[in-house]
Amino acid sequence: MIRTEALDRLPVRTAVPALERALDDRGVAVLCAPPGTGKTTLVPLVLAGLTGDGPVRRVVVAEPRRIAARAAARRMAWLLGERPGGRVGFTVRGERVVGPDTVVEVVTTGVLLQRLQRDQELAGVDVVIIDECHERHLDADTVAAFLLDVREAIRPDLRLVAASATTDAEGWARLLGDAPVVEAEGVSYPVEVVWAPPARPVKPPHGMRVDPALLTHVAATVRRALTERDGDVLCFLPGVGEIARVAGLLAGVDAEVLQVHGRAPAAVQDAVLAGSSGVRRVVLATSVAESSLTVPGVRVVVDSGLAREPRTDHARGLSALTTVRASQAAGRQRAGRAGREAPGAVYRCWDRAEDGRLARFPAPEIKVADLAAFALQAACWGDPEASSLALLDPPPAGAMAAAREVLGAIGAVDAAGRVTDRGVRMSRLGLHPRLARALLDGAAEVGARRAAEVVALLSEEPPREYGDDLAAALRTARRGQDGYAGRWKQEVRRLSNQVDGGGSGFGPGSGSGSGSGSGKSPGTGAGAAPGTSTSTSTGSGAAPGTGAGSRSGSGAGAAPSTSAGTGTGSGEGRSDDAVVGLVAALAFPERVARARGEGAFLMVSGTGAELGDSSRLRSAPWLAVAVADRPAHAASARVRLAAVIDEGTALLAAGQLRVRGEEVRWADGDVVARSVDRVGAVELAVRPLKQPDPELVRGALLEGLKREGLGLLRWSRDSEQLRLRLAFLHRVVGAPWPDVSDGALLADPGAWLEPELSRARRRADLGRINAGQALRRLLPWATGEAVRLDELAPERIEVPSGSRIRIEYGGEQPVLAVKLQELFGLAETPRVAGVPVLVHLLSPAGRPAAVTADLASFWQDGYKAVRAELRGRYPKHPWPEDPATVQATRYTSARLKRS
Repeated sequence: MIRTEALDRLPVRTAVPALERALDDRGVAVLCAPPGTGKTTLVPLVLAGLTGDGPVRRVVVAEPRRIAARAAARRMAWLLGERPGGRVGFTVRGERVVGPDTVVEVVTTGVLLQRLQRDQELAGVDVVIIDECHERHLDADTVAAFLLDVREAIRPDLRLVAASATTDAEGWARLLGDAPVVEAEGVSYPVEVVWAPPARPVKPPHGMRVDPALLTHVAATVRRALTERDGDVLCFLPGVGEIARVAGLLAGVDAEVLQVHGRAPAAVQDAVLAGSSGVRRVVLATSVAESSLTVPGVRVVVDSGLAREPRTDHARGLSALTTVRASQAAGRQRAGRAGREAPGAVYRCWDRAEDGRLARFPAPEIKVADLAAFALQAACWGDPEASSLALLDPPPAGAMAAAREVLGAIGAVDAAGRVTDRGVRMSRLGLHPRLARALLDGAAEVGARRAAEVVALLSEEPPREYGDDLAAALRTARRGQDGYAGRWKQEVRRLSNQVDGGGSGFGPGSGSGSGSGSGKSPGTGAGAAPGTSTSTSTGSGAAPGTGAGSRSGSGAGAAPSTSAGTGTGSGEGRSDDAVVGLVAALAFPERVARARGEGAFLMVSGTGAELGDSSRLRSAPWLAVAVADRPAHAASARVRLAAVIDEGTALLAAGQLRVRGEEVRWADGDVVARSVDRVGAVELAVRPLKQPDPELVRGALLEGLKREGLGLLRWSRDSEQLRLRLAFLHRVVGAPWPDVSDGALLADPGAWLEPELSRARRRADLGRINAGQALRRLLPWATGEAVRLDELAPERIEVPSGSRIRIEYGGEQPVLAVKLQELFGLAETPRVAGVPVLVHLLSPAGRPAAVTADLASFWQDGYKAVRAELRGRYPKHPWPEDPATVQATRYTSARLKRS
C-alpha cells in the first residue's frame, strides 16, 4: 500500500509540476531542493509514474555513496509499501537488489560509469537523476559529461536531471545547455548557533592526523549538548578513525552511540536511518550525513569543523585524502540537520572569528585528486585528452599528464594515449588502474584467488589494529569476524570471479562503488570518509629524472608484462609474505623501497620513507609500500602499510623503472662520472667511469656553470672589465655588440667557450679557461666593428694631465675617477659611445670631493665651494681661482714649478 500521507508531506511535491514541464520542454533540468524535502525519494517515483497518473518510465538515480544508494532505495520502497527489489531496487559494488518489475534503480555513480562504458545508449532507461551533484565528486562530473555526450549523439530523448541540495546551481544549468532551474522550498526550523571553541589552541590538522586534544574537546561538547538540549545529537567528524576515537571517549553517556560511515554494517546504517526507538541517540557521522542521508530525531548538531579531501603531491609521488577545514557551505549543510523536524541548535567547535576565513565551497575533486582512473575512463570513452568532455572544471594539465604516464607504464594506453584491450579490461574491474594492473599481472603469477585477496586489502585499507604488516593483515582478515573482514571476503569473491571470468564486463552486482572512476587513490584509510579512499599513490609511472647526462638502458615508460591471463598462475609453494609483497609491488612499483638503516627506506620514486619505532618491518631489506602519507614539513613519508619483499621481487615489479648506463652529472661541486644500475632513485650498483662520454661530461660542466655561475672560469681584472665594456655597448649601441649576460652566455656556450670547454673534464679545468680571451670570440669580427671596441668603449681615457685613467663600466654611466687638478683646462665632459661619463673628482689624497656629469657647470658653480674646502687641507697643491687658465697636473705646486 502506497503511503500517500507520507508522500504528501514531502515539500518537494510543489516543485514537481515545474520539473515535469521543464523535462517535457527541454529534456534537462536542474533541481534545487534542500535536504529533507524529498528530492531523492519522491521525485524519482513521480518521474517513473509510480505515483499519480503519469506514464511508466524507467529511472536511474545516481548517488555518490553506497550508503546513500541503499538508504534511498529502501526509503522509496517503504513509501510504496514494498521491500527493495520490487519496483524500486539498488545496485552497488558487490550487491544488487533488483527484480523483473524494477522501475526505479538507485546506483552509485561508479556503477553508472561502468554501465555507460558498456552500453552508451543506456537502452531501456528513460530518465537519469544525478543526485547531490553540488558535492562535485569526480564520478558525478564524469557521469554528467558522458550523459551529455549520449544525449547529443545518440539519445536526445534521454531525460537528465542534476539534483542539488544547494541553490548554487548556475554552473550546472550552463553545463546542461542553459537548463531550467527548478527550486523547491524546504521546511526548515530555526537553528541556534553555539560557538564552542576549545579552551586552549589545538594543532591544525595535517595529512590524516587530527590533534587528539580536538577530539577530546568534541566529545566534551557532545556531553555538554546532551545536558543542555533535548533530542538526538548528530556529530560530524572527518573520518572513521576519529569516529572510533570519539565513540571511546563517550563511553558511559546516557545515550546510544551509533557510528555512520561507509564501513558501518548495513544493520547499523538501517538502525540510524530508521529513527529512535525511545532511547536517546548520539550519531557520529562523516560528511555522508551532510546531504545524502536524513537522520530522524536529530535536534542538535556538533560540528568538529573538519572534512577529508583528496590531495596529490606530484613532486613526491604521493596522493591521499587529507584533513582540511570544512567549507562554509558544508557548515551550513551540517547545521541544517538540526532544524529538519523542529527548532534545534548547532555547536561549532571553532571560534566565530574563524568562520569568515573558511573557504566558501569545497574544492572540486577534479582539481585536486589523482586523475589516473578518470584518465582511463576518458580514454575508454574515446577522448584520451578529455578535451571535448563537458566538465564544469577542466582537469589540470599536470595531473592529466601524470595520469597518462601511469596508464602508459601499466599498459592501459598506447603511446598515442588510446586505450588498449588491457586498459578496457582494467576499467571494467571496478578498481583504480594500479590495482587493476596488480590483479591481472598478479593473477598470472600467483593465481586469481590469492591476487584478489591482496588487491581487496589494498582497495580498502585495513583497520589500524590490523597493523602495518600487509601479510599479517591478510591473515587477520582471513580469520576475522568483524565488519571489515566480511567486506573483504565479499570483495575477494567479486574480484576472483572477475579475473576467472576474463573480466569481460560488469555483471549484476559487480558494479564499482563510489571510487571506481574517481580520482581517489586506491585503498580506504581508517580515517576516510565513507565511499572515499586514502591509500596513497604515486603521481607518475615514470622513473625519476636522472639528469640530462644520463643514458638509460630501459625507458621509464616501458610497458610492463602484459601476459597476464585469467589466473593461470597457481602460486603454490609461495608464502603469504611472498604473494602479498609481489602483488603490492605490482600495484605501486614507484613505492618499492630499499632499506637505508634505522627503519628508514628510500622509494624508487626518490621519496624517503620511515617505519614506526615498534614496526616489525624495520629489519626488512626491501619493502613494497602500500600506504604512506607525508606529515606536514616532514622530509620523509610515514609508512602505514607495507610488505616485505626481496630484491628479485622488487626488480620484477619495478622493472620498467630500471636504468642501466653511464651517468655523468654535476654533483658536490664537480663532475661525477659513474656507471650506474638503478631502479628509479635506488642505486643497485655503482662504479666510477674512467673514460666517460665527452658529450655527457660537457653537459655536466654546463650544468655546473648554470648552478654555480660563470665564476668557475678564470676572470682577471681585464677580463671583467672587457665584459662590462661589452655589456655597455650592447645596452647603448645594440647590434652587433653581443649580449654578455649570464643567461645569454650560457644559452650558447659553444660560441665563446670552445674548444676549451670540450677539452675540460673537471672543475679545475674550467678554472683554467681565460674568460677574457673567450669573450673576445664574441666580438663582431665579421662586420669589422670589432676594431672599434677601444674607440667606442675605451678601457682608459687620457686626461689633460697626460694620465691615462681607467673607466669603470659597471653602472648606468661609465665612471671616470680622477684627481681634480688633472682636469684643469678641460671644459666639456668626456663622452663614451656618445654617453657622458660620470666624473668622480678626487682630492689630492684620492678621496671623493665631488661628482658631476657636467664639467662646465662644475667649473662655473661647484668648483668654488670645493676649492674653499680643500685648499687649506692641501696647501701644497694648486688651487687657482680660474682652473681654465692653468696647466693640468698630478703634482704639487712646487713640483709643477720645477718642471
